[in-house]
Amino acid sequence: MALRLTSTAFSEGEPIPIKYTGDGQDISPPLAWSGAPEGTKSFVLIVDDPDAPDPLAPRMTWVHWVVYNMAPDTSALPEGAASEGLPRGAQHGINDWKDAGHGGPSPPIGQHRYFYKLYALDTVLEGRQQMTKADVEAAMQGHVLAEAVLIGTYRKQN
Repeated sequence: MALRLTSTAFSEGEPIPIKYTGDGQDISPPLAWSGAPEGTKSFVLIVDDPDAPDPLAPRMTWVHWVVYNMAPDTSALPEGAASEGLPRGAQHGINDWKDAGHGGPSPPIGQHRYFYKLYALDTVLEGRQQMTKADVEAAMQGHVLAEAVLIGTYRKQN
C-alpha cells in the first residue's frame, strides 16, 4: 500500500475551509495518513504555496508550515495541532513568516494551491532546532522512503 495523506476538512483539489486560513481562525487542519513503508523512522510535513504572490505570475513558493521528526507510529495531526501541541518528539520548522509554526492560507490575489507534502523517512533528522524548509529538505536527501501529497485551494474572501 502506498503512503496516502487525507483530511476530513477538504478533499484533493478542493477549497480549504476559511476556518483553516488567515481569513478565519488560522488553525491547522486535521490530517491523517496511512501506508507508511517498512523501515519508517520519522515523518516530515511541509505545506507550501507555489503560486505566490499571484497565480498568474508566480515568483516564489511560500512556506506555510514545516513539521519534522514525527514518530513512526504517528498517523494523524488533529485540527489545531500546530497550536495545541505536536505529537511526541515532533518539531516545528520555520515558515516564511520567520515563525516556528503554522500560517494558514491568505493569498493577496487569486486562487492559490496549497501542497501538503508528507514524507516517510528512514531516519530522524538530527541537528539544529527549528530548521527551515531548505534545511529539512537537505537533511532528508537520500532518506525518503515514500511521499504523499494533498492539494487544497484557497481564494481570499472579499
